Formats: sequence, structure tokens, C-alpha cells
Amino acid sequence: MRDLRAIALFVLVVASVPLWTSSGVVLNFVMMALYACLLAQAWNILGGFGGQFSFGHALFFGTGAYVQIMAQVHGGWNPWLALPVAMGMSALVAVLVGALSFRYGLRGSYFALVTLAFAEVFRIVSLSVSFTGAGVGMMLPLQESAANMQFGSRAGFLWLVLGLVTLALLVTAWLRHSRFGAYLQAVRDNEDAARAVGVNPLRVKLGAIVLSGALMGAGGAFYVQVFQYIDPGLAYGPHTSVEALVGAIVGGMGTLWGPVVGALALHILADLTRNLFGQLPGINMVVYGAVLVIIVMFLPRGVVGLGERWRRRPQGEGQ
Repeated sequence: MRDLRAIALFVLVVASVPLWTSSGVVLNFVMMALYACLLAQAWNILGGFGGQFSFGHALFFGTGAYVQIMAQVHGGWNPWLALPVAMGMSALVAVLVGALSFRYGLRGSYFALVTLAFAEVFRIVSLSVSFTGAGVGMMLPLQESAANMQFGSRAGFLWLVLGLVTLALLVTAWLRHSRFGAYLQAVRDNEDAARAVGVNPLRVKLGAIVLSGALMGAGGAFYVQVFQYIDPGLAYGPHTSVEALVGAIVGGMGTLWGPVVGALALHILADLTRNLFGQLPGINMVVYGAVLVIIVMFLPRGVVGLGERWRRRPQGEGQ
């Protein structure tokens, strides 16, 4: 109940932002921070709770983005109906990757490289076929209305992505307290020991990658609705994968609020970097890399982990 109360408070506070400000700058900042949070939460389910580091989560993001836009452009679907289909197709791709990887015991750097390779394969395929727009990409026609998931202001998109983030937070809270979540963390800590006590690592890891892939696909679908354009580089490029994993690692892997804290901190840092060094292309990736190195070296449990350690320290320590 403590987690649910915290999530409810978070949702109420963030949902009220458009009620006290109409600034496009503020609303856009909050919206994009929530979007980064969604990606980090999706990665955290597999990488943080499951211990399966992925360098190619853009694979699921791009699949969701392309399914969302193709369903509308080629199939004439309503975007609200296309969204669960996009999440489902991303989950299906996740099952494929997980079955091929986990069945043969790939883990650690091997699994990370496999996900990166799959993302690159999908990028090359989307560059080569006509129904994805090939290298030109695809444009979503502007039909502004809430029924068409194209809102007249950033407030509508803010509430939409907040709903997706809330779903991700509820899934994460469930993992923290459910039997499946306990199995997943047992597999993360010691797969052989978990198998010895009756846990099926393959089934557990497949469940985790399905949840992670579906939420990442939701992030891709949201991106398409906001920016109304996607191409293979945006869909399957490394930037999205890096943004997802760095947010979770900086905030604290395997925690409920770590990805939220990490995504917000990195988003603030990215905005400051763009304002100060906007003339230098790719500087945000350099900053992400530097922050990641510092966190791994000095705060391996992330910002939230540091706070928990400080809160649990003995009363007399440091006095």
C-alpha cells in the first residue's frame, strides 16, 4: 500500500501541472521527462529486476513506433486501437529475442550484444523495405483531436504519457511484491540456485522481457504521436537504448523510483548541455557516457540506492 500511495501522489502532482501553468516550455519539459522515465522503467524491468542487460532496447521501441504509424497510415486504424497492438507486437518481438537468447543460455555481455545486433538488423530491414518508407521514413498526417490522439496542446500528451508511466510504475510495484518478482530477482542473483529450488529461469526471463518490450513499444507509439514522424535511425538507433539504460542505472536499478529520478536528472542535464553547448553535435551522448562512468564507479546502486543507504545507516555513524 505504501508503493500505491506514493504512485497516487506522484500522479496527482504531475497531472496537476497543466492546471497551474500553460507555459509550453514547462509542459514540454515535463512531458519529455515522463517519456524518458517510461523508457527507463521499461529497461529497468529486464535489466534492473532481471539482471539481463540489454544494449538494444531500441528494437522494441522502433517496433512499437512503426506498428503505430503503419496501422494508421496503411490500415486506417484509430491510434487508440493501434496503441495496444503496437505494444503487443513489441512484446512478440521480445518473445522472439528472449526465446533465441535465453534458451541457449546467453547472459551478460553476450545477451547485451545479441539485443544490439537484433536492433541493427531491424534497422537495416526497415531501410530496405518500402512499407516502412525505407530511408525516407514515414510521416503521420496531422488530424488534431483527442479522438485521434493528436492533442491541441502539450497538456494532452503530458496526461497520455503520464498514464503510460503510471502503468509502468504499477508493473514495477507488482514486481517488488509478487511471487513472479521474487522469482525474477532470484534468477538475477543466482540463476543456478534459483533453478535448484524449482524456479524456471527461461519462463521467468521471458515474462520479464515481454513486460519490458511492451512498455518500450508504448514509448515508441507515444513518440510517433507527438512528433508525427519516424525513420529507421530514430526507431532503431542506439540513442534510445542508451537513454533507457542510463536513466535506470543512474537512478538505481531494481528500484521503483530509481528510473524516475535518473530520467529526470538526465533530462535536466541534457537540457542544460544543449543550452550551453548546443553548437557541438552529440555532446549529450558524451555527457551520458561520463555520468554513467561516474555512477558505476562511485554509486553502483544509483542515486536512490545512495539515499536508501544513508537512511539505513546507524544513528551514531558520522557523529
